[in-house]
Amino acid sequence: MIRLFHVSDVHFGREDKAAVAWFDALVAAEQPDAVVMTGDLTMRARSREFAAGLAWLQSLGRPVTLEVGNHDLPYWNMLDRIFRPYHRYHAIERVIEQPLDLPGVTIVPLVTTRRAQWRFNWSKGYVSRNALQKTLNLIADAPKDRLIFVAAHHPLIEPHTRASAQTHRGAEAIAALAVAGANAVLTGHVHDAFDIAHKVDGHTIRMIGAGTLSERTRADPPSFNEIRIGGGAFEVVCRKMTSQPDTVLPVEKPQPA
Repeated sequence: MIRLFHVSDVHFGREDKAAVAWFDALVAAEQPDAVVMTGDLTMRARSREFAAGLAWLQSLGRPVTLEVGNHDLPYWNMLDRIFRPYHRYHAIERVIEQPLDLPGVTIVPLVTTRRAQWRFNWSKGYVSRNALQKTLNLIADAPKDRLIFVAAHHPLIEPHTRASAQTHRGAEAIAALAVAGANAVLTGHVHDAFDIAHKVDGHTIRMIGAGTLSERTRADPPSFNEIRIGGGAFEVVCRKMTSQPDTVLPVEKPQPA
């Protein structure tokens, strides 16, 4: 069995130190095959927040792939935001938006952040046609006997959570990914966990959201997802920092719009 720890929205600068320590201890004790971090490593993309977040990722000692969240783009410096938004990631450039190939599963990135948008709230999701095509090319190149997981920051279609993503071209993207053979899209952003199965032209693709290890919790306490893969199938266990036992997330159907 392959085990992934899917973590998101740690928000260094507003991280929950107890939750991060709890996660670190589980990684050390259980040695997952990989850690998938779906964005918002920092709170305001400050240098000290990146330094703390990058040191944390390096300390895990496991294969890591990291997506960029909206909070990871420079917030105050518009020149940096537009012309060099990733420059503070240089210490771990090799893991940013990089595919991971593991026995039974290939994980490919999809960029859903945008340096600027023609709408007021730039924190919301945006899938450019170029970004989608890059992801589709990676799916086409993946071994044919693997499950395909797409890692992105924003949910592509709205889940039933307190926060929203309002991802531009999200419906178009999830349809294209399903037809291309992707089995799931792993996301963050909304700080609560979910596992929703969408049917598109006879294909089923699951949109899976992880919670947060930050102080900015919403409906759930600090949590992350453990994804267990075996025999061509997978299940998602939401692991919460509470005394309650871990639970397999139910695979839900989309709610009517």
